[in-house]
Amino acid sequence: MQSRLQDERFMRRALILGAQGLGQVWPNPSVGCVVVHSDQIIAEGVTAHGGRPHAEVVALEQAGVHARGATAYVTLEPCTHTGKSGPCTHALITSGIARVVYAIEDVDPRVAGRAKALLEAAGISVTTGVLETQARETHSGFFKAKEQGLPFVTLKLATSIDGRIATQTGESKWITGAAARHHVHAMRACHDAVLVGGGTARSDDPMLNVRDLGVVRQPIRVVASALLDIPLGGKLAATAGEIPLWICHQSCASNFLKDAWIGIGAKLVEVELGVDRKLSVRAMMSTLANEGLTRVYCEGGGHLAASMLNAGLVDDLMTYTAGVVIGGDGLAGIAPMQLNKLSKAQRFKLIEARAIGDDVLHHWRVL
Repeated sequence: MQSRLQDERFMRRALILGAQGLGQVWPNPSVGCVVVHSDQIIAEGVTAHGGRPHAEVVALEQAGVHARGATAYVTLEPCTHTGKSGPCTHALITSGIARVVYAIEDVDPRVAGRAKALLEAAGISVTTGVLETQARETHSGFFKAKEQGLPFVTLKLATSIDGRIATQTGESKWITGAAARHHVHAMRACHDAVLVGGGTARSDDPMLNVRDLGVVRQPIRVVASALLDIPLGGKLAATAGEIPLWICHQSCASNFLKDAWIGIGAKLVEVELGVDRKLSVRAMMSTLANEGLTRVYCEGGGHLAASMLNAGLVDDLMTYTAGVVIGGDGLAGIAPMQLNKLSKAQRFKLIEARAIGDDVLHHWRVL
């Protein structure tokens, strides 16, 4: 019993480390690793920004010769294939590690279950499944991209008590308070990309970056604009050469606008149209996953939010509710979804509810 409790204790620390790299390591998973000798942590590692080196290599280099006879706790099955660097299983074997504990098996077919056999063949004891549920949560974006070819999507809504995001004149700054807005920046930071629709880009002229948190790698800013008709004089255009900007568009968008956006540093991502002759949000998400994105933070607006919900692409829903009432003539947070039966409405389960400043955060997970 004590051994299992110790395993969970050290794995919990590895999971905390791994979570710190979310949004910074795509397309790789953000893995945490701790090396333990005589019940003491002697080294720690997390997947480095950009995805290399892996957490195990970082921790083993820190441990040095003290890794011999130690235990390595890793949040994901160590890799067994050679990519831009050698396999982590080889690094573990050559370090003299005596035991490896990993939380969950990798879903990458190049790895998937191979590590245990390789490590045991080298005389290393292997334990798996420690805090597996928590590890699946941390690696949910990586897993979904590998298994479904889609990124994990968090939809964010900041609304009044009656679900409005602006007055009838379009005024929206600021419905929620500073504490909620700071939390939104933290959420942006732990996602690979921030996504908005073209309407939001035109009306709000947002930056969509992370501010005041000291992030090393800004999330990709993605705008869904079929015709590329977002302001070339706006903040997104002005910073396209400094902070990555991807624009999802249809093939028949203006060649002039294509050249203009490419010329200022934006990346254009062509997406097929759906039956409604609008950008297919499912095709868009599939394309973004193919580009390496595993976690996308969608900030609307209302039409994009409705499309994402209707297509069943939303995994998490984060709502920030302010203590203000705007009324039925205000702009709804989600556009009409054409639902004629309540049984067809998507259901979510509540994960968390808490106050943030004068506002209330609800975190929902799709059923």
